[in-house]
Amino acid sequence: MSRVCFGLISILALLCGLSLETSSPFSSRQPLGMVAEKDLTGDWANTFSIVAYDPDKKEWGIAVASKYLAVGSAVPFAKAGVGAVATQSFVNVELGPRGLELMSQGKSADETLKLLLEEDKSKDARQLGIVDAKGKAASFSGPKCMAWAGGKTGENYTCQGNILTGEEVVNDMAKAFEEAKGPLAWRLMTALEAGEKAGGDKRGKQSAAILVVRDKAGPNGFGDRFIDLRVDDHETPVQELVRILGKRLPKPEKK
Repeated sequence: MSRVCFGLISILALLCGLSLETSSPFSSRQPLGMVAEKDLTGDWANTFSIVAYDPDKKEWGIAVASKYLAVGSAVPFAKAGVGAVATQSFVNVELGPRGLELMSQGKSADETLKLLLEEDKSKDARQLGIVDAKGKAASFSGPKCMAWAGGKTGENYTCQGNILTGEEVVNDMAKAFEEAKGPLAWRLMTALEAGEKAGGDKRGKQSAAILVVRDKAGPNGFGDRFIDLRVDDHETPVQELVRILGKRLPKPEKK
């Protein structure tokens, strides 16, 4: 009898394991569109970000700040020669790798955005910023993103944010990026500082991050992560990120 009971328990355990695996929203076996989310409770990476491309240096980068713990762990994704993705609001971190996968197949930013939204049943609460291998940009803010939410795109960049103090945040970010000179990393930081100065996240400040990729720019020429810096919990995260970036890449002197 004990052997029979043990066998039944083993079978039940296997069945439970299979059920958990196939129903997981992070399972790689099902498309994003098959994720059945009952409601919109969970992590909201309410934030403001800029995604951009430097055609001269062949660099792709993202800078982001938020009243959210460790925003750099959720929002930025980039790959040299492919593009960059910022995924935020009711954040789905699978959209980052999936977006890079689509662009690695030759899809443009617009095509990638369209496909990501088609696959995502909770797209109305998502916000995305995408720049492809050629610097073409696309941005999306779902109608269920917390106000103020929106974005602005330009040549080789896109700015977006949600739960902001107002539209001036993304407008000032865009203007600052367009007018900035020097390395992409510092142009991204200039835009981030401008967004914060304009009001930023209306809930306050907590974290910030910057990611810049370039082919063979990682440590000792391995990998593409030229700059990958994060301030996870700080009273003035953007200013702290500026300080840390200065240790990695000297800030250009103003002429």
